[in-house]
Amino acid sequence: MKHFLFLFLDGVGLGEDDPQTNPFARAAMPALQHLLDGKRLVRDDAPLQGGRATLLALDANLGVSGLPQSATGQATLINGKNVPAAIGNHYGPKPNPQVAEIVSTDNLFKTLNRRGLSAAFLNAFPPGYFEGIASGRRLYGTLALAASRAGVPLRTMEDLQQGQAVSADFNGAGLRERLGLKDVPLISFDEAGRRLARLAAAHDFSLFEYWLTDYAGHSQDMQAACRLLEEFDQALAGLLAEWDDDQGLVLLVSDHGNLEDLSTRRHTANPVPCLVIGAPHLRQPFAAGLNDLTDIAPAILRFFS
Repeated sequence: MKHFLFLFLDGVGLGEDDPQTNPFARAAMPALQHLLDGKRLVRDDAPLQGGRATLLALDANLGVSGLPQSATGQATLINGKNVPAAIGNHYGPKPNPQVAEIVSTDNLFKTLNRRGLSAAFLNAFPPGYFEGIASGRRLYGTLALAASRAGVPLRTMEDLQQGQAVSADFNGAGLRERLGLKDVPLISFDEAGRRLARLAAAHDFSLFEYWLTDYAGHSQDMQAACRLLEEFDQALAGLLAEWDDDQGLVLLVSDHGNLEDLSTRRHTANPVPCLVIGAPHLRQPFAAGLNDLTDIAPAILRFFS
């Protein structure tokens, strides 16, 4: 049985190797640098073929004018079609009716389910999220919409307490401090990464959405951005320690640039990273021919063929 973990990073591009504007050129990220043979996640270091990982640069602009946005970028990743071209523009952050229709009609979760494969969305969502959706005050994000339309359940605080989900910030502190959910268990970032690996091993395909990177990019706070990336790196270290490379792949990919250039609050037109982790006999065929966001969903489906 092969496993695939889609670790989605919102708003991460490949930027200049400039520690004044790019936190990826500044933050201490030993786990990621080890994967990249001492290199950093910056534009000049892609493409790169390492012992455990392959780094590629993907086009997120897709031939459409304007800066890439979350809804259409994520829809392209999960659907495989050039969604900005289909609707005539980049759109976000949440899906408009056109994007929602495309994602609801066909997406990676639905296709995998039709093939008899198990799929999971590993984020834990707080009660207020479900209340907002039910009342109409809140819209699903693109990836959560895709999962829900495929009948893949969104996980709850109860799942988190039972170790069957992971908080969006990995350790659960944000749920306690920002939402006042004091019964949320706090775990280390390392353990959060290990939990992701264990949960993914129970399914054919799993997705985890890390959206804090996009928020950090819009905030333009270098110190906070570096702290966030260092926390992410600790979670990545735990994931890598637990993951069996011969049993599957981990894919880190984004929808548009943002965090890599803190000189602007806006998104960027930079390429986005595509980091594929796993044994060479699985990783190299998967990475072959990946050029832009439309290539990701078809490559995942080929992985399971």
